[in-house]
Amino acid sequence: MKPRFEIDAMTHDPDDPNPWLALFLDQSVPFNDGVKRAWLIDSSSPSRQYLLPLVRPLARLAIVLLQLVKLFVPRHWRASATLHALLAWGLKRFVRPEANWLILRHFWLGSEILDFIARNSGTDVPTSPLKPNSIDALRDEVFLKHDLNLYNFIIRLNQSLRKQGRGLSAPDRLDFDGISDSGPRLDDMPRQWTNVLDLQTAIELFAPVYQLFLSDDDFWRATNSLQLDETIGLYCATLINADGRHLALINNKHPLLPESTLRAGYRLALHGLATESLHALLLALKAEQARQDASRTSGPR
Repeated sequence: MKPRFEIDAMTHDPDDPNPWLALFLDQSVPFNDGVKRAWLIDSSSPSRQYLLPLVRPLARLAIVLLQLVKLFVPRHWRASATLHALLAWGLKRFVRPEANWLILRHFWLGSEILDFIARNSGTDVPTSPLKPNSIDALRDEVFLKHDLNLYNFIIRLNQSLRKQGRGLSAPDRLDFDGISDSGPRLDDMPRQWTNVLDLQTAIELFAPVYQLFLSDDDFWRATNSLQLDETIGLYCATLINADGRHLALINNKHPLLPESTLRAGYRLALHGLATESLHALLLALKAEQARQDASRTSGPR
């Protein structure tokens, strides 16, 4: 399972520039180099090049057919425990290590971003962090809890702000204590010969499975939670008093205009990238604040 993307072995040929090298070297988007390397290795895999174009239309057709089947199923029927056991089994045996690592990281980063907003909002809104270190830990209904946590956080945050008669605003000093570079390790991910599926192909395959084992309400809530990327981005931009230039890359559309569930797989990949970029930005701001504090402490007296 040798990756096609080998950044250290790449050289620049002006007559034949490598697009993967250009994407890796570009620094316009806040991104951890290790994460970007893993993303590009996954994106340049044969699975994404040859299998994804076949899987994507079939998966979308399955979503349409399952929507019709759900007309004859009790509205609130779900089998979440079975779903998560199946997802964990599939991830462990068929998905590339880079993709599995990015999936586990996503829960860590999402939890830390919500913690950052809560710490700096001036409210006592509670959070429910999800920080799985292994694929087996996902069996604890982590995917479902991730969606529930996001909606519950936004509702509770805004209930508290409305009760105080104010909106979100930038604090005098930002609290970055919940932002870290810790999390699961890429080296710990499964590396069997069957682990060949890239992240986007895996997402497309799992989307109809997700729909099958959850209720209509659960699936609708999960797909439309992706449009809250703009909401979370705006919260963070307000707190850090940013100019919003990085929000241009958050494009899961307006939260008040629900999207079709057919594009859930592609939009989920966008959601993952937006989370990585936002967390990388917050980590950089934390480091800059620490440097400024150290400079003031060690300056002339």
